[in-house]
Amino acid sequence: MSPRRWAWVGLAGVLGVGLGLRLWGIRQGLPYVYNVDEADHFVPRAVEMFRHGLNPHYFANPPALTYLLHVLFDVWFGGGRSVEHIYARTPGDMYTLARVTCALLGTVALWELYLLGSRLFGRRVGLLASAIESVAFLPVFYSRLALNDVPTLVPLTLSLIGAAGVLLRGRRRDYLIAGVGLGLACATKYTAGIVLVPLIAAVVMRWRHAGREDEQRPGQRTLRPAALRSILAASAAAALAALLAFLIANPYSLLDYHSFHQELVHQSSLTSEAQGKLGAPKSGGLIYYLWSLAWGLGWVPALAALGGAVLLCVRDRRSAWLLVPAPLLFLAFMGSQGRYFGRWLLPIFPIMCLLAAYFAARLAERLAVRAPRMRPALIVLVLAALCAQGALYSVHSGLVLSRADTRNLTRNWMVAHVPAGSAIVLEPVVPNEWLTDIGHGVRISAAEPRWLKYPALRVRLNPSTGTPEPHGPKVREEDYERTLGPALVDYYRRHGYCWVVSGSSESGRAFADPQAVPAAIAYYRALSQSSHVVYHVSPYSRGQGPVPFGFDWTFDYYPLAYHRPGPEMTVYRLIGGRCGAG
Repeated sequence: MSPRRWAWVGLAGVLGVGLGLRLWGIRQGLPYVYNVDEADHFVPRAVEMFRHGLNPHYFANPPALTYLLHVLFDVWFGGGRSVEHIYARTPGDMYTLARVTCALLGTVALWELYLLGSRLFGRRVGLLASAIESVAFLPVFYSRLALNDVPTLVPLTLSLIGAAGVLLRGRRRDYLIAGVGLGLACATKYTAGIVLVPLIAAVVMRWRHAGREDEQRPGQRTLRPAALRSILAASAAAALAALLAFLIANPYSLLDYHSFHQELVHQSSLTSEAQGKLGAPKSGGLIYYLWSLAWGLGWVPALAALGGAVLLCVRDRRSAWLLVPAPLLFLAFMGSQGRYFGRWLLPIFPIMCLLAAYFAARLAERLAVRAPRMRPALIVLVLAALCAQGALYSVHSGLVLSRADTRNLTRNWMVAHVPAGSAIVLEPVVPNEWLTDIGHGVRISAAEPRWLKYPALRVRLNPSTGTPEPHGPKVREEDYERTLGPALVDYYRRHGYCWVVSGSSESGRAFADPQAVPAAIAYYRALSQSSHVVYHVSPYSRGQGPVPFGFDWTFDYYPLAYHRPGPEMTVYRLIGGRCGAG
């Protein structure tokens, strides 16, 4: 078999495995959407455009994915009232389509990474880089949610392909590809603008390559005027292409510039503020992201990427300038922010996978020279070393997500055991739609809630008396634990809120930082002492867990201890007061 056919067969296998992993468990949690960002951002805003037009009126996240979903919903569901009808009654259908779209886009990004690696270092490196990303945990897991993290990889990798073309050939179309990819990437996720760094590096290298040795001053180089004009013109075309692509995918950044600028500044202030979320890591952003690479990409590929960066700096400085500075600058910038999550690293994953593949391929070549008969075994060994961790945890993730969510199981139990109309206390571990019977032909916005929910996010404790004041302004969900105190338990009993539904993704925040919220710790102790546990479901395998609270593993279920998605869920039945003997 020719090398080209071998590469295409291998690529087909990589894409097949990558797509299969990304579709596995795609309907997790539905019809209820438990990821807060997924529930609030892209799908609902794509639906809202059918009511108020194409201005998203929201720019904290750029709207390219929202527009794409809007078009898909229009074509797939018939647009207009039909979309609103489906979203109001069976929103799970819309989220399924959105998630499948993200999974397909994640698979397209794998193909692009193969093209990028092949252009720079040959088919073997391209195929290996694509294989690493196809099984790496973070890109696989977030392909299953309707979020912009994975779709961003498509235009981002396209821009890298263009930048590689600028470095190697300098054709006008390479500049345009890089510019279009850059503009679309920024219109999908702002931090994807990091691909501007490789493009600038490629232009500088092209500038240097276009020089000629000065005959009167040997050893010095001057630019040919024609080459200089060509590079400047092509660079201007790339900049214009980036701007136009950004405006096409985000037109109201210009048409509604005031709102765009205002929300952009607000979003920047949120990500750069000191850690305000209870239970958030306090070890520092850079350390957190280096740790995230160890599991989100994998120990071996992360270390191989470091080796690839060093090797490139020694053997191929032009390619090193293209690939090495961007991830370093990205880590430095993101690590300096006040908030950090593992998935925010995804914009540098294509480069990290490519660096890892380059190092592994060169190492295998060196070993094969010494033991040529071991060449096939070496290739298998290298592939296994780079992909084993990602494959293990991505397969485990698929198994976990294909099982019923603990929050769905809890709701099923409550439907069977808690009378409709009962007054309950429900922690913000579930969306408000959880109170309604989705999928029964009833419009969600007009449906009567099955249970009467205590207004937990509108309650504040009086700092002087410690008693609840239940009619204050709405509290942010992340500040919920700061509203808790033991006096609430007596308040529940006096007013007939006899059922309390708690989830470890909420209580875990308090126990992760008990000194910050001692009143919340006292609340949970009082709750336990004043009630019976009538239902409990764990997401962990028998004999495993619990996993300490964290803003990554608690929500992406990475540890092998997980058996199903969701937090530990507990339903308490209070004793005393209007709740009787329980």
